[in-house]
This record gives sequence, structure tokens and C-alpha cells, in this order.
Amino acid sequence: MSVLKKLVTLMRGSVREIGESVVDANATRIYEQEIVDAKHNVAQARGDLTGVMAKEMQSAREIERLRGEVARYEGLALEALNKQQEGLAEEVAGRVAELEKELDEQTRSHATYAVQVVRLKELIKGAEAKIREHERQIVMAKTTESVYRATRSIADSIDGTGSKLVSAKESLERIRQRHEDLADRMTAAEQLENEVGSKALEAKLAAAGIGEGADRRAAIMARIRSRQAGSTAGADVPPAAQGEPGSA
Repeated sequence: MSVLKKLVTLMRGSVREIGESVVDANATRIYEQEIVDAKHNVAQARGDLTGVMAKEMQSAREIERLRGEVARYEGLALEALNKQQEGLAEEVAGRVAELEKELDEQTRSHATYAVQVVRLKELIKGAEAKIREHERQIVMAKTTESVYRATRSIADSIDGTGSKLVSAKESLERIRQRHEDLADRMTAAEQLENEVGSKALEAKLAAAGIGEGADRRAAIMARIRSRQAGSTAGADVPPAAQGEPGSA
């Protein structure tokens, strides 16, 4: 039996924790709805206030009517006395007593309505001031939540292990690695071509003095030396001998 009670207690605790987590996750929304409910209650209070004010005005009119009736019947009683109608005057006085009793009741009701009007006005005024303050607070709370969300998003983008910036950095590293791999492959292909390809064979032939370009450098040097020798020979002939006619 104690185990069952503990299980029930555990379930109650779990439900409480779940409820608290839900409330915490939706605290701003709940707060905003509470403000809406408070504004609705104030609107109802305003309706009640108008009803009480209407009753106050009605009681004021009734008081004026009763006062007029009392004054009228007192005048009638006085007129009956003047005409020696004592019994009639007594009857009218009874009616005046009834009117004065009703007047007293209306006066008390009017005073009660007046107090209620003042009290309701103060309550509504205070409630509206608190609502305005809560509305300012909810705006601040929403702004703060937006800032926290933006800050958390930025932090996740910069520092998070699964962030977009980290993913972008990894993509850049993969691109660089691919480029380096491509460059290495091109360098290796060139080295292989130089070692075992046609370029390697041409290099071996040139080193052995075989092929079209083997003696090109020597031929060019021979041509240059020949031109040099020709120009030197022309410079050794005297000018007079060069210009003498018939000299062979």
C-alpha cells in the first residue's frame, strides 16, 4: 500500500514538474493573457459603475419628487386645518409621514450609491494604472526575450559545434583541401612526365648531343665568331689602299 502511495506521489510530482515547465516556457504568453483578462474585468467594472451611477441619479430624482410631494401634502394639510377639517388634516399628515419615511429610505440608498460610485471610480482608476504598468512591462519582457533569442542565435552561430559558421568553416577547409590535392596531382603528373615521359627522353637526347638542338648553341657561337672575324679584317686595311683606284 505504501508503494502505491509513493507511486501516486511520484506521479503528482511529475505532473507538477511538467506543469511548471509548461508555465515557464509560456510565461510571457500567460502574463499577456492575464493582462487581457484584467482589462476585461475593468471593462465589466466600468459597466457596473455606470449601472450604480444610473441608480444614484434615479434616487436623486426620486428624492426630489418625494420632497415635492411632502411639501404639497403639508400645504394640503395646512389648508384643511384652515377650513376646520381636522380629520382630513390628520389623514393628510399620515400621508406626509409615509412620504417622509420613503424619502428617508431613498436618501440612504442615494448615499450608498454615492459611496459605491466613489469607490468603484477609485478601484477602476487604480486598476487601469496597474494595467498600463503591466503593459509596459510586457513590452519590455517581449523586447528582452527578442534580444535573448538574437543573442543566443548569434552565440550558436559563432560558438556552437553545429553552428552555421562552423559548418561554413568546415566547407572552406574542404575546398582548400580539394584545391591542394588538385595542385599536388598536377605537380606529380608534371614530375612523372619529366621522369618517364617524352620530355624525359628529349632531355636525355639533348644531354647526349643528339637531336635537332644538340649543336645549335655551337653553331650560333660559330656564326657570331665569323662575323666578328670579318669585321676585324676590314678594320686592318689602310684607308688609302681602300680608296685607291685600280688597286687589285
